[in-house]
Amino acid sequence: MTQTFIPQMEPVYGEEEKLALIQYLNEGGWGTEFNKTLEFENKVAKFTNVKYAIATNNGTISLTLSMLSLGLKPGDEVLIPNLTMIATYTSALMIGLKPILVDIDPTNLCINIEEARRKIGKKTKALVYVSLNGRSHDMNMVKDFCIDNNLFLIEDAAQSLGSYNFDKKHLGSFGDFGSLSFSTPKIISTGQGGMILTNDEDLAHKVRKLKNFGRIEGGNDYHDSVGYNFKFTDFQAVIGIEQMKKLPNRIKWKKEMYELYEELLNHKFVEFIHTDLKRTSPWFIDIYISERSKLMKILKTNNYGSRPIYPPISSQPILNLNEKFPVTEKYSNRGLWLPSSSSLTEDDIIALSNCINEWIR
Repeated sequence: MTQTFIPQMEPVYGEEEKLALIQYLNEGGWGTEFNKTLEFENKVAKFTNVKYAIATNNGTISLTLSMLSLGLKPGDEVLIPNLTMIATYTSALMIGLKPILVDIDPTNLCINIEEARRKIGKKTKALVYVSLNGRSHDMNMVKDFCIDNNLFLIEDAAQSLGSYNFDKKHLGSFGDFGSLSFSTPKIISTGQGGMILTNDEDLAHKVRKLKNFGRIEGGNDYHDSVGYNFKFTDFQAVIGIEQMKKLPNRIKWKKEMYELYEELLNHKFVEFIHTDLKRTSPWFIDIYISERSKLMKILKTNNYGSRPIYPPISSQPILNLNEKFPVTEKYSNRGLWLPSSSSLTEDDIIALSNCINEWIR
């Protein structure tokens, strides 16, 4: 019997989301950002223990809005890790900022703070900290580093919903701003969507105006500042509210999933990055292996999807840089995301791991 194809990742929606949308429409909901969005924002704020959570149309714009709200200007430099999704980079380019790439720390694949220190210049204004796959340094140390060097701290926590620092504070709550994403592959999804986290009332006010045409509320056409249309929708919020109810169980399963993969693929040919599952909820299951392309072909032949981790930003054709980033290159060239959907079963993971082990043998 041929196995059904198992994708590397897929969103998981149920009857709850369908029924909630039907109920919303039956009650005359207009779909535009309104009370359901506010309810969703409040649920995320409570879960992450921040004062303000502000929904936006996607996680990229969450980062750009954060930079705009901090008053960053064209030509200002922002430090970002070389191993991240391209959106971290282009969110800065969008408003004329200059991203400065920094190599990563091999212990967690996040930005190397000492390397960042060496790249600070007169125009450096901010550090965008990407907690890759839910992992991080001690964020109090990162925050102190930014304070000591007069840098704003923006946390790109798109992959970190359900992940915490050593002191049990949620990632995304340490910086001037934190950014979450609810795009299709995330642990909870609204199709597209982002969320800005902050504990600063004035910054929250700036974000709300910037995302709403430069006005603090709809229903009028009085604009006392420049703004744009980066609003969310109540359609998305209705789904997000139901997804939030499922988040605790998904976090639990993501951790168990990672632990099971690690146990079943426990040999010298497969490297896992040390992950403290007491505080980290892995977004994807990532392994590091030689002959990655051959393994991907084997998996595809056996109806398993997989995906290489991000190439170094520095290697992207839009940049074509000559600078070397040895740690990024070492891990990027070997990194592979295995099937990681919340819909996976234990039997799926066992069968997939057996497939990898048989190939290695």
